[in-house]
Amino acid sequence: MRIFEWGMKRLAARVTLVLLTGNLLAGAAGQAPLSGWQSAVSRTPFSESRGVHANLMTIRRWVLTGEGFCDKARRHILFDRRMRFLGYLSDPGGRAANQSRINKQRRRLAQANKVDGWAPGDEDRIGYPFVLSCHQPDAHLPDLVARYVGDDHSARLWGTWDGMRVGDEDHPVSLHDAIRQVYAHRREMGRISLPEHVLSSLAGKIIIESGGVREALSPAGALGILQLSPAALDDCRIKKPFRLHRLAQIDCALYLLEQNHRNLQPVFSEYFGHLPVEKAETLYRMLLVQAYHSGIGRVSALLNDESLNGAARYFAAHAERFTAGDIALGMVFHNLGREQLGFAALYYVTDVAIATSAACKRVEDLPGCDRMDPDTPDQ
Repeated sequence: MRIFEWGMKRLAARVTLVLLTGNLLAGAAGQAPLSGWQSAVSRTPFSESRGVHANLMTIRRWVLTGEGFCDKARRHILFDRRMRFLGYLSDPGGRAANQSRINKQRRRLAQANKVDGWAPGDEDRIGYPFVLSCHQPDAHLPDLVARYVGDDHSARLWGTWDGMRVGDEDHPVSLHDAIRQVYAHRREMGRISLPEHVLSSLAGKIIIESGGVREALSPAGALGILQLSPAALDDCRIKKPFRLHRLAQIDCALYLLEQNHRNLQPVFSEYFGHLPVEKAETLYRMLLVQAYHSGIGRVSALLNDESLNGAARYFAAHAERFTAGDIALGMVFHNLGREQLGFAALYYVTDVAIATSAACKRVEDLPGCDRMDPDTPDQ
């Protein structure tokens, strides 16, 4: 499981994660629900996943860019279980004061029938409606993209790794060019079979994982531009002196994606092989991203475990009603709390999609950019 607590990783750790709970007691009093949040998730119809990807992309883009209703950092934005924006609050300052105001606003939204119930939240409890903080000083997307494309020359690199040479001292290359060259070299050697379109997602992953900072280190010990765990680096047989080597990190990430690809492709094809090619590629790429973060075992279980694959079976049967992003997020949302899946998984795959889109606007030769998820389902 990928840990993303450094830099961009702290984005997910510092947001106020809140979730609809229990029996939703609406009415004029806006009375709070009483039972646990997982029962509410289990009652939510699969059909409510229609449009959630576009909705969540909008909200997360505001947070990552400081735009929209996050144009002022000291705000919290509120949204519902379909990820629809409900409003914002200006922060009074302290954490306790912010939480009190958020809970009062939750109650008001329920009283006004904007949501079908509310739940108070605090440091130890998840509440509803959902809330995100706009104050994310480490998450300014334009600066992170500038490092990836090489506008920030301090992020350029050159060197050798395991028979490869990339750039030279007088002509260092961008992270974008380094990814393309490492991929081409390993593909020519026959060591990977990954479809080329996954490179756009790898670009988004670097941007979100570390912003391309070589020395990135999470409190949990994840290292480098791709925030690889010591166990993952051991799996790639990268010795300790080279674990921050950026070419080694890219090479290891491609190896891990290749392993996930070989495990995911057969079961994915069984469920979603009937989708139009572009839609299938987009969904597959998002599930590979999810597997990189949550582990291939958890993502595979969403497809082949009978206690978890109800959402996948529904979306496979009704795929024309949903975008690829709706399906990818819906499969996780309807299993929140199971297999250690949480809201961080939804935010991660969405943030990578946003970063990928930003990278696609800056470079012309990034494979997969023509397979970005549309904002509307098939007609």
